[in-house]
Amino acid sequence: MADRTPDPLAEYAAKRDFARTPEPDAAPLRRKGKQPPMLVVQKHDATRLHWDLRLEADGVLKSWAVTRGPSIDPQDKRLAVRTEDHPLSYADFEGVIPARAYGGGTVMLWDTGRWEPVPGKSASDIDKGHLHFIAHGQRMRGEWILVRMKPRAGEKRENWLLRKVEDGEAGQGDVLVERALTSVKTGRTMDQIASGTAPVVAESKRSGSGAARARRKRPLPGFHPPMLATLVHQLPGGDDWLFEVKYDGYRCLVGLGAKGAVGWTRTGLDWSDKFRSVLDAMAQVPAASALIDGEIVALDEDGRPSFSALQRALKSGGPLSYFAFDLLALDGEDLTERPLAERKQLLAALLERVDPPIFYSDHIERDGRALFQAMVDKGYEGVIAKRASSRYVGERSDAWLKIKVERREEFVIIGWIASAKRGRPFASLLLGQHEGGQLVYKGRVGTGFDTETAEELQAQLADLARTEPAIADTKAVVGKPQWVDPVLVAEVRYAEYTHDGVLRHASYIGLRGDKPASEVTGEIEMNQPAAWIAPQPSIRITHADRPLFGADGPTKGDLASWYEAAAPLMLPFIANRPVALLRCPQGITEQCFFQKHVQKGWGKEIGSLVIEEADGSTDPVFVLGDKAAILRCVQMGGIEFHGWGSRADDIEHPDRLVFDLDPDEGIGFSDIVAAARQMRDHLADMGLVTFPMVTGGKGIHVIAPLDPGADWAVTEGFAKSFAQALEQAEPRRYTASMSKARRKGRIFIDWMRNRRGSTAVLPFSVRARAGAPIAVPVTWDDLQTLTAANGFTLADPGAVLDHASGTIGDWGKASQALSVTD
Repeated sequence: MADRTPDPLAEYAAKRDFARTPEPDAAPLRRKGKQPPMLVVQKHDATRLHWDLRLEADGVLKSWAVTRGPSIDPQDKRLAVRTEDHPLSYADFEGVIPARAYGGGTVMLWDTGRWEPVPGKSASDIDKGHLHFIAHGQRMRGEWILVRMKPRAGEKRENWLLRKVEDGEAGQGDVLVERALTSVKTGRTMDQIASGTAPVVAESKRSGSGAARARRKRPLPGFHPPMLATLVHQLPGGDDWLFEVKYDGYRCLVGLGAKGAVGWTRTGLDWSDKFRSVLDAMAQVPAASALIDGEIVALDEDGRPSFSALQRALKSGGPLSYFAFDLLALDGEDLTERPLAERKQLLAALLERVDPPIFYSDHIERDGRALFQAMVDKGYEGVIAKRASSRYVGERSDAWLKIKVERREEFVIIGWIASAKRGRPFASLLLGQHEGGQLVYKGRVGTGFDTETAEELQAQLADLARTEPAIADTKAVVGKPQWVDPVLVAEVRYAEYTHDGVLRHASYIGLRGDKPASEVTGEIEMNQPAAWIAPQPSIRITHADRPLFGADGPTKGDLASWYEAAAPLMLPFIANRPVALLRCPQGITEQCFFQKHVQKGWGKEIGSLVIEEADGSTDPVFVLGDKAAILRCVQMGGIEFHGWGSRADDIEHPDRLVFDLDPDEGIGFSDIVAAARQMRDHLADMGLVTFPMVTGGKGIHVIAPLDPGADWAVTEGFAKSFAQALEQAEPRRYTASMSKARRKGRIFIDWMRNRRGSTAVLPFSVRARAGAPIAVPVTWDDLQTLTAANGFTLADPGAVLDHASGTIGDWGKASQALSVTD
């Protein structure tokens, strides 16, 4: 590209037949007035998938084809191949270029905005081969650097590197391209653009209630049971999590359609009259129809959501606000199967120009600690953590988690104790929850009432009086109770439960009218992780303070401490087995490589075995017999340990079958669990006992231990036939092919781990990924409670060891053979 013709668009025009391609022609376009230079990124699935970065300069769009797309990780340097200048009119192009035309394939308008050089620099720096600029796109934001590489001898193309600068917009990993899957112009995916699907968010930026009402021509969506969060005690870790504010209000699903707007509570009650002011404001939303999930709140005098303020507002007609956090349907299309990140992106576009009291509930990605601390400081209720890849299910799910700043639950009011103080209607309310089909006493609450609230409650309780208690066991009730019918539901904050299961330091918040008393049960909280005291590695580890998992991640010393502690758990699986290593001597942000063969200088701790491999080579492979050998590998930069399917003393007869369930993006973890359980059942029908392991990545390994006997041809043949049989039975769910096209929207059953010389990650191996996840054996019952395959991490090694202490005893132990007839 160094030699430019006088006409900067001559090359663009020469490469295209405008009678065939829908791309704009090469006619120059003049923009009116002085406007900031445009930034455009187009996702282009041509010969190979890439992202075309275009920056307006000198009246054209200067262009680079960025392999793998822009990365917000400053450690990632992305190849950006300079291409021909494009006309300014190309900035709005999205569509399909015919297959045999130049650049044939699908083009998505992936990002738009503006750009500017950093202070002291200019657009002319492009010609100098070094551009430092600030992106103001919808997705690309902050400072970036483009640097031209020195050409190699005979190289014709102009190669550049694109890198993110460390700033407030920087992050880790490929989350930018992994989560931004739809067009900023039309809301469509690449598949939808390719198939000609109508724009999802067409004209969504229009505002004005009249225009919105006029376009609302589709039927009103029906009620959809809401997705509910599971209570946990700590924030989850990993790149797939989004973190939102937990609002202190009423859950509300809003349906919009030709007949107007409806507001449903979480149980499906139509509370449109109570939420009328919010529903009237929904007239601004520019959609033919929609189903939106969110929270109705009222703000206190400090501007914080307050349940007490909400009750007063509902009673007196005070101001209400609506914080929308999910989009279930839009213009007649069901979105519940799409990933949350995509649904939120569509919702943000839909509400972009909608005014208060309607608000889009934004989120923080990957790390929710700062948000949680802010909620603590401001006195908010807590944080909701959601998997960005999760689909919307109408039930409680471990893909959504709630972490509360303070403990609070709902209780049924079952009675009250009279007050000895004049003018006070009662001393305390008696509370219960349903357990095992009956009401159980949970204690009392005597604070949190003002005079007006107490008097109103007393009037309601008087109408519900009864002579017999609604609970079977009253021994724990102290005083002279006045019993009532169990129909009122109170929300209560408290410090803790006693050993007897009774509340301590309870305080009344308010009545909840959105949930029947018959559905009030205690919230089950996930167990707290165990404490962790890092052991000192038993061999010398150099550069122990070197970060291996990003600047703020675990260090080499942390990794060595983990393997020091985990070695007794690992050795039954790793000892006497040929092993390969994934080494990252400088950390996962630098070069990593897979090493199968032992080299000189590794130390006396390392064992080896000479095996003739398929290519005829006889280089020795690793055999690790004890903890010292594992730690020596860590000292040499090893992070991951992968093992053969056979032992060193019987190399030609496998002692296990491994099926790796590898999901395509957007498939939820619950779907992978269901697939693993189905595989377990099919293999059980064949007489094989199996054990699951979460891999620390996205998938699950289903492992069948074997008594060595059948050779590699038998085990590989069985594995392949089994995987292909599952694919044939459910071709829309599974594939046994590595083909990228075949894997789209499916779970890949990787049966090739069962070939001679192939390896699979071993139990308790750390993975060389952001967050330092760990591959951990689990029981089938455990698998039902997990939220992801990468939930065990070096951030909390004690939790992994605590889990393993109750799991590993009989895991992977079964005497069974695989015969030729299988």
